[in-house]
Amino acid sequence: MKKLFLFGCLFALTACSATSTDTTVAASNRAPTQVNMQGMSNEDATDTLLQALVKANYLADKVGPNRVAVQLGERQFVLQPSMNPEAIDRILANRFFAVHPQLQSSKELLLLIGQLNQKLNFAKFFIRENGAIIQVQSSATFVGTMELEELRRFLLWTDEGLLQVAKSMPADSEKLIKPIPVMQHPQD
Repeated sequence: MKKLFLFGCLFALTACSATSTDTTVAASNRAPTQVNMQGMSNEDATDTLLQALVKANYLADKVGPNRVAVQLGERQFVLQPSMNPEAIDRILANRFFAVHPQLQSSKELLLLIGQLNQKLNFAKFFIRENGAIIQVQSSATFVGTMELEELRRFLLWTDEGLLQVAKSMPADSEKLIKPIPVMQHPQD
């Protein structure tokens, strides 16, 4: 009877020990739900953000020393951590659009960008490369740690704002202003 009791205790301890190890391994392989960038430089925060996004199964790539490209659905964003040790931190989300040559440097384009910046508060619109590119920039603020779900919802909110802007544009505008891919996908 003592042997049976001893065997049962040994079996229970072994099972608990195996469960503990499995739980530790599972926890370390689990996708992150947040990314902690507290006290980091912009470059270190960029690397940390990239690692968290990749581990959470986002298609993401580093496209500059402090820029991460990420795909969300059909849209691509360039994320840029802006860390401030004495205040709140931000992640800038950028989308880029190519402008058709007939619209570049036109008064209509300048007027459109000015009106968008006056009327909308979800993003700022910039003209780059002598009118060849429109940059749309939005920002999310946080303190040290950001939830990945919060970041995902912020990107969806920004994208929804851009979809509403596109709906308010004249017909055939999508032929004159097109999204620029910021990541190259491997060819099959």
